[in-house]
Amino acid sequence: MAVKVDKGIHFMPEITQSEIKSLIKLLDDPDQEIFGHVHDKLFGLGDEAIGFLEAAWSEAFDPILQERIADLVHEIQFNNVKTDLKLWYQSGSFDLLRGILTINKYQYPDLDEQKVINQIESIKRDVWMTMYAEGSPADHVKLINHVIYNLHGFSGNTANHQDPQNSYLSQVLESHKGNQISLAIIYSIIAQKLDIPIYGVNLPQHFILAYIDESKESEFEGGVLFYINAFNKGLVFGRRDVDMFLKQLGVKPDKQFYEPCTNADIIRRVLRNLISAYENLGSTDKVTELNELLEIVLE
Repeated sequence: MAVKVDKGIHFMPEITQSEIKSLIKLLDDPDQEIFGHVHDKLFGLGDEAIGFLEAAWSEAFDPILQERIADLVHEIQFNNVKTDLKLWYQSGSFDLLRGILTINKYQYPDLDEQKVINQIESIKRDVWMTMYAEGSPADHVKLINHVIYNLHGFSGNTANHQDPQNSYLSQVLESHKGNQISLAIIYSIIAQKLDIPIYGVNLPQHFILAYIDESKESEFEGGVLFYINAFNKGLVFGRRDVDMFLKQLGVKPDKQFYEPCTNADIIRRVLRNLISAYENLGSTDKVTELNELLEIVLE
């Protein structure tokens, strides 16, 4: 059977259920060499071992065995996230929803992805039901704003802006509260599913959206008709407002602050937000792991 590990695909002989259970019982062996061998063999089994490990954890009374089982399950699940993120990035990072779902599974490895996809599709359908073919860009944005902020009640999480839950799509869809980038991700995914050209713009200390008309593309403005603040109920504003914002920050205007960024840029920004959030909470293990994920999309 093929087993996924960090360094590629390796092949192992078939292993029986009883052999897996026997290996798990050896996880609390005080001999580090035996423990290391057992750990590596179970890790190599990947997802195949998780069900057995979780069952053994619930039946175990030894706190050392429980801790080692929990750590191993996390290692396997984290390796899955790294593998999936690397595949997404190296394949061109075309699907933003797939990228953000992969990050979501870092914290919620048992995530029901189809439920999240269905929630996005439901919002998209509500926009589509109210949309008319000849609408202007401004009309499109008004309709999206009405559905997202009025019908579905999404808003910026101003009370707990640093909460890492603001960066996990599943949690934002449940609470209807998020940060600048998570709300912008939902907004742009829905717009693009409806063939409305709205894309993320990577401003310093903020994240906004741009409505693009490629037929009016210019050397600097990249065809941007106007900008949208997803954190502020879809407020529409112009280039001059971006100029003023950058001036207030003391940041020199640059093309990247006015034009759409890539999906990989967006995932990098989400990961940096999570790193900052967990640093504030003192969660050093999570900061270390999230930096590993960030390295994958920086290669």
